[in-house]
Amino acid sequence: MPVYVIGLIPATDNRPDGNAITPGDIVTMHNGITVEILNTDAEGRMILADALSFAKKFNPKLVIDLATLTGAAVAAIGTQGSVAMGNVKNDDLKNLIESGNNVYERIVEFPLWDEYDEMLKSDIADLKNVGGKFAGAITAGKFLEHFVDYPWIHIDIAGTAFLDTSDNYRGKGATGIGVRLLIDFFNCQVKA
Repeated sequence: MPVYVIGLIPATDNRPDGNAITPGDIVTMHNGITVEILNTDAEGRMILADALSFAKKFNPKLVIDLATLTGAAVAAIGTQGSVAMGNVKNDDLKNLIESGNNVYERIVEFPLWDEYDEMLKSDIADLKNVGGKFAGAITAGKFLEHFVDYPWIHIDIAGTAFLDTSDNYRGKGATGIGVRLLIDFFNCQVKA
């Protein structure tokens, strides 16, 4: 299919040692934003944020990230679908949701309202790495939004990436979620 895609895979070893990040630390991110660490288990959003910041160098028309980011997404909708949010101003998110319905990789859109930024404010850094007890999937998305200045969609696949029991075509274990979704989405974009 005539689509130019660049894949970035932020990955890191998550083992504590004497240099491990601890609650209360301040981390300077790739784009210079400082982040107060409140929860070291929210390390995935830190490396994903750096990858999103790094992606700017490619001048992307659209960035779609898929990440097993939050247990809050699983708590909200279970394993039947994935949570999505983003800043796109066109029909890309609507079309992605439609593709999800086409291939049974369903997506539910969550809001990125400005009020959620209040939950990420820090007294000692630009941001906190977690927003608190409520709206965990959304505040994770709001955190990531600080690292993009291009059209972007975030898909939290925490509930769908790995299953304890088989479900329809998805077998027990790793599901490969997102592959069918993106193929359908790009095929529909090419045809449009």
